[in-house]
Amino acid sequence: MKTCVAITGVHGYVPEYVLTNAELEKMVDTSDEWITTRTGIKERRILKEEGKGSSFMGIKAVEGLLEKTNTDPQEIELIICATITPDLIFPATSNIISHAVGAVNAVSYDMQAACSGFIYAIVTGAQFIETGKYKKVVVVGVDKMSAIVDYKDRATCVIFGDGAGAVLLEPNEEGLGIVDSILKTDGSGEKYLYQKAGGSRRPPTRETIDAREHYLYQDGRNVFKFAIHKVTSISKEIMKKNNLSSNDIDFLVPHQANTRIIEAIIQRLGISKDKAMVTIDKFGNTTDASIPLCLWHYEPKLKKGDKLILSAFGGGFTWGSVYTKWAYDGC
Repeated sequence: MKTCVAITGVHGYVPEYVLTNAELEKMVDTSDEWITTRTGIKERRILKEEGKGSSFMGIKAVEGLLEKTNTDPQEIELIICATITPDLIFPATSNIISHAVGAVNAVSYDMQAACSGFIYAIVTGAQFIETGKYKKVVVVGVDKMSAIVDYKDRATCVIFGDGAGAVLLEPNEEGLGIVDSILKTDGSGEKYLYQKAGGSRRPPTRETIDAREHYLYQDGRNVFKFAIHKVTSISKEIMKKNNLSSNDIDFLVPHQANTRIIEAIIQRLGISKDKAMVTIDKFGNTTDASIPLCLWHYEPKLKKGDKLILSAFGGGFTWGSVYTKWAYDGC
């Protein structure tokens, strides 16, 4: 019999500093009404402290997770960090996190699949448990998007925020946990959502810096269209594959990219609004952190046995979906 792998704990961390729409009005040509109408975002959290990167937030999320689940950090065997804003090109941000939290026996590495990274990471982590290799795996989704957002570009700077979320994966003997997953990629989407410079193709030069090519670039119209289509189709696919109707789903956990995208997806899936986890109004788009932050925020409402569909879409293009049965009553 296949080993069931369940999320047995979740914790999140967001910085204290709140960047409101009113403050953004003073930075770029925008307004609260424009931002709210187009994105649904009212505020986002920003890590302002000098010298602190994604690992700082990831450490906070993992420390909270270990304390909450009464887990000895030395028992953790694997830490996977999903991020597009690592502290450094190397070493991996997961290495920094594992050392800081005392997970001295853990293998650790980063995973990069843009906004789908957390989905990719939990599917990967679960397979180590399914094979019997490990019993305790921590998956972290974290991004300091303020580090790569151009605050002179009103089309993108209003969307993104900073944050981290972490989950503990363990074997489950009750048939609860991850039931199924689907991951997909289409590399032709590169031109619509990417960071133009900073990698090996275009390393930093005075010209790339002056041209502001080290900030993220997004073709909003095409990303909007692809996100709705791909997340809807992959969510339908995993539901059909597992004989689930919209009435069977207790919660849809969508990547928090845009309220209009979420609304379009739930309408196409026939899922009521109260079954969709939404935190974008409070945190903005935190990229890899958005789904674990949703789980953390809604944890008190979750009940053992609840059926959840986690779905995300990100640059690359990447997209993926996970069907899981929640393993514990919220606290």
